[in-house]
Amino acid sequence: MSVTVVSHYVRILVVLCLVGWLPACGARPVTTDQALIQASHPHDPHAFTQGLLISDGTLFESTGQYGHSSVRRVNLETGQIEQITHLPDYYFGEGLALVGARLYQLTWKAGVALVYDRDSLERVGRFNYSGQGWGLTYDGQDLIMSNGSATLKRIDPNDFSVIDTIDVREEDRPVERLNELEYINGEIWANIWFADRIVRIDPASGQVIGSLDARALKASLPAGGSPDVLNGIAWDASTRKLYLTGKYWPRLFEITLVSGDTHAAAQQP
Repeated sequence: MSVTVVSHYVRILVVLCLVGWLPACGARPVTTDQALIQASHPHDPHAFTQGLLISDGTLFESTGQYGHSSVRRVNLETGQIEQITHLPDYYFGEGLALVGARLYQLTWKAGVALVYDRDSLERVGRFNYSGQGWGLTYDGQDLIMSNGSATLKRIDPNDFSVIDTIDVREEDRPVERLNELEYINGEIWANIWFADRIVRIDPASGQVIGSLDARALKASLPAGGSPDVLNGIAWDASTRKLYLTGKYWPRLFEITLVSGDTHAAAQQP
């Protein structure tokens, strides 16, 4: 190969790196923030939390486990369950999202999304889908759904058809085990199953643009009980407050973010 040809290819590689089309040279390091507890509120220690959201100051929660799954309305301050609808024993409840006056709840392996009236929690519809259902959120136009892989699906809330997919990567590596989701200020926030870590995802590119180290939360739980993994993100857009909890956690934490060190995704679980 001539020197001229080699020089030509080098110039092409440089251009691709500059525009970020080559992951090896276009990837940017990810900043990890720390979760700082501002307040904590009672939370049902028997709730296997699968989905969490806040609307008009009220907490809505989806819980899992066969025979114990539910969708519930909860007082944010006291943790008191104000209303609850139990799922049939053959459904394992999963992610939860609010679209207008309708709550959408996924099920794990049944391939069924249940739809409820927000105010009464009366079941008003259902949709079928392929594969497993894990996390669910709404960006104002589409539902966004996880299934435990590194790929999110954009879902039409009118018929639950798949509009598009988002492959999530941290630098050049896929981010597996994406679980509970929340849409916050143009970003998708996702719990990673079995990790005390939340990633912030650019919906357009699928790139992880930041992360949150939430290890301090589980360490702050009172002694006793059987708290499981971190899982549950709720953003109150009206107060701009962020809440986190976990499966079988007795507390719901209001947190803020404290800037952390920048690193090159070495903490990818």
